[in-house]
Amino acid sequence: MQKYILFTVLSAIFIVFVGMGIIVPILPIYAAELGATGFALGVIVAAFALSGGLLQPFVGSFSDRHGKKGFLITGLLIFGLTGYTYTLASSVGHMVLIRTLHGAGSAMIVPIAMAYMTEISAGKNVGRYMGMLNIAIFSGIGAGPVLGGFFLDLWGRNSAFYTMALLSFLAAALVALVLPGRDSLTIEEEQGSMLSVFARMLHHRKVMGILLARMATMIIMVPTFAFLPLLMTRHMTASGTEIGMVIASRTIVNALFQMPFGSLADRYNKNRLLLLGSTIISIGIFSVPFAVSFVTLLLLFALIGLGEAISWPAMGALAAEEGHLYGQGSMMGVFNTAMNTGIFVGAMGVGALVDVLGIAWAFYLVAGFLFSSAIIAAAMIRPRKKTCISTGDKS
Repeated sequence: MQKYILFTVLSAIFIVFVGMGIIVPILPIYAAELGATGFALGVIVAAFALSGGLLQPFVGSFSDRHGKKGFLITGLLIFGLTGYTYTLASSVGHMVLIRTLHGAGSAMIVPIAMAYMTEISAGKNVGRYMGMLNIAIFSGIGAGPVLGGFFLDLWGRNSAFYTMALLSFLAAALVALVLPGRDSLTIEEEQGSMLSVFARMLHHRKVMGILLARMATMIIMVPTFAFLPLLMTRHMTASGTEIGMVIASRTIVNALFQMPFGSLADRYNKNRLLLLGSTIISIGIFSVPFAVSFVTLLLLFALIGLGEAISWPAMGALAAEEGHLYGQGSMMGVFNTAMNTGIFVGAMGVGALVDVLGIAWAFYLVAGFLFSSAIIAAAMIRPRKKTCISTGDKS
């Protein structure tokens, strides 16, 4: 049964992220056509992150108590609905509302899938299983932009949104037909009230370090998805297909190296892998504005993907270790709220600065923030040296 659950979860996640990736090259251009400034584009990105971030801890906690299947199906159905409603937007305000609904759907997909993967692993080779999940996510996102750019050039933007809706409904049907009605995996013991669980997590130094790392690594999504298409169209007169290929180079490299680095995370120091990967990502992001050609950008985004392949399985495995203490759904909900927080903060802050300083600064500032945050997070995650006299948290 666990093999069927594993196949179904990975297949559903791959399908839905292909759908999400399809709209990546199109959304910023669509928003600009509706009159979005750099700040407004940041708000559109932030709306997705805000609704998803607020809901994920509660969805995760409820799933620990009431089962995961219903939440996963609901999230996939919301994704399908938003795929259609994107085609109806006629103003920036409409786009913000649609992105808010889209974010609510994401709150019921990613943390639930992560909790499933952690429970399937039964505490063994967690990095490897997180690598599998990341392969499904990044393979989907990697294939999606290429298809999205192709659709944009050939049939126009609405074809991509319709495809996203169809793929999301297909994933929902797959989950409904295959996954058991109640979770057949080990159910976490009650950890106390929802708020008390969250309070204990947020007072734990190691957990806060993991959340800081998660937030910082996700801020890079803002310049990558929101401003890279504009940078390429304005300075390189790039086609939709070329934009999709650059974005895909990052996600495909990421997917290809998830398994080896996931297995390495099970044997090696996860904290060091997290710091190494974050440093590589920072270098790649900082270098983007200096790129002078399509090929240069392909190589830089492949480098960024390599950094993510090193850091993401280690980060997910660290979170899974803490999930044994707090409940996997609860931990993954908070873990992904940190992700959405990074996107929200980056979208609002970077979007406003782009209007004043220019697109290049979106990449410089994000790179600097990621590098400094990675150093701080590594210090928080690293176990404290034991002393003869107890002085507090030994995590």
